[in-house]
Amino acid sequence: MRKFVTVLLSVVLLFVTVGAAGAAYRINLATATTGGAYYPIGNTMANIWSTKLEGVRASAQSTAGTNQNIDLMMNQETEIAMGQNGICYYAYNGVDIYEGKPGFPYRDLRGMFSLWPNIMHWVVRADAKIKSVADLKGKRIVPGQVASATEINSREMLAAYNLNYMRDRGEVNVKAEYLGYNEAADAMKNGQIDATHIAGGVPTAAVTDILASGAGVLLSMEPDSIKQICEKYPWYFPYTIPKGTYLKQDQDVHTIALSNILFTSKNQPDELIYMLTKAVYDFHGDMILGHKATEYTVPENAFNGMTLPLHNGAIKYFEEKGLTVPAELKAQ
Repeated sequence: MRKFVTVLLSVVLLFVTVGAAGAAYRINLATATTGGAYYPIGNTMANIWSTKLEGVRASAQSTAGTNQNIDLMMNQETEIAMGQNGICYYAYNGVDIYEGKPGFPYRDLRGMFSLWPNIMHWVVRADAKIKSVADLKGKRIVPGQVASATEINSREMLAAYNLNYMRDRGEVNVKAEYLGYNEAADAMKNGQIDATHIAGGVPTAAVTDILASGAGVLLSMEPDSIKQICEKYPWYFPYTIPKGTYLKQDQDVHTIALSNILFTSKNQPDELIYMLTKAVYDFHGDMILGHKATEYTVPENAFNGMTLPLHNGAIKYFEEKGLTVPAELKAQ
């Protein structure tokens, strides 16, 4: 009997040891709602980490998006998260929507790499004779839903043209209707608005809908305005939507984009962040199978629009790949 108990205890200890070694790191990856790109891409990423890396068990969590993900990170309820780079910039520096909030500036935030860009689409009514964003003065526009990331993007871009639709920010010279993408597309097709701003990857369904109907066309931004916005808000960068991306789009469209980024806390182990970063790029084909937007997720694009200092584990990976990490992306 004593021998049996000894053997049984040995077996139990063996399983405990193997179990602990087999899941040295448990990763919760905070994404966004299930209807967008974050969640399916997050699931693909978590699956790569769990199946390709020894000692890692990862799962993707559906959330309300960047703002909640930052809160989860601060409360140590997630290890890795996806988010819009501009909102992360605000959180890291404790400005704009985070100004005066407890816990901010949140200086423990660290970037891993840029994921894929959100492209700013200005779509105007085909018969409105609008040739520039400046021509939106006095017009009816949809900047996005109230306080959404898209709506914040609209404010930032319109300011470069001295346009404003918010009563608490000076003279109002644009009429705003706060709608979602699909509602904005319907409003344009019904002739109820003159323009809408839609942020998303290419192609974006609502933009496809408007252009295919013939109700709207894409509008380019001028080089000087693009430069001004990118200098004032460093998370933006120039982007060209190639002609033919959308039905009836017969010329390149010059606009700006910002990056969706993967971020973490500086307190996560260097070894872990190195492994996770490397795996995403090593199994890039699996990422693309999960979502086409991740065609962009290659090391050469890793710093585009990055607004947080990089985690040391990510820096180690990029330097091993022969990439020069910009000085401003190294924590002081």
